[in-house]
Amino acid sequence: MRNFAWRVIINGLALIAVATLLKGVHTDVLSAFVAALVLGVLNAIIRPILLLFSLPLNIITLGLFTLVINGFVLWMVTAVVNGFVIHSFWMAIIAAIVLSIISALLSWLLGKADKK
Repeated sequence: MRNFAWRVIINGLALIAVATLLKGVHTDVLSAFVAALVLGVLNAIIRPILLLFSLPLNIITLGLFTLVINGFVLWMVTAVVNGFVIHSFWMAIIAAIVLSIISALLSWLLGKADKK
């Protein structure tokens, strides 16, 4: 549970950074953390099912279709969280890519700080 809480905090900060970097993504601080919580739940429940059903397409595209699934899950969050807006599906895919990069960097930095 503690790890999940850290993931929500890291993803909340990453969503704020994504909204700052991309013009098609808008959020406030509270909505970003609520969106990070919803994203964590959807990634745990819906994303594995989508990956299973899209396995043949994922194999054909050598895993690149996973980016589309990540964008779709992020776009689903906009339907649930008020104050978190992504203007188009393609922007959701771009936001998912940027979110993954920023989240990985934050996790790495916080992991390094934790070991000192």
